[in-house]
Amino acid sequence: MPSSRRLQVLGLALTGALAAVTLTACSGLEYREYVCNDGEYPVLQVNGTGSACQQDGTEPPAGYARHPEGKVPEQVDDKWDVYWRTHTLDENGRIIDAP
Repeated sequence: MPSSRRLQVLGLALTGALAAVTLTACSGLEYREYVCNDGEYPVLQVNGTGSACQQDGTEPPAGYARHPEGKVPEQVDDKWDVYWRTHTLDENGRIIDAP
């Protein structure tokens, strides 16, 4: 086989292998967006469905509260992010259905 033909075959083989690796690798990955950035934690609007991110080491602003322990959303659309769309805290810290 002439050398130019060998290079064509090798190029096609490498292109095919690269495509297969790329498609296989991408299909197993899922992008997940975090609710807050590093150095922040999520807070919940009292008696409402609003939320915000608060800087670590600071208290939530007036009208907001920390999520109950073990019920803190970490990623968009995770179990607790979805839950807090239909629930909130009242002024006494009790979990209630969102208005």
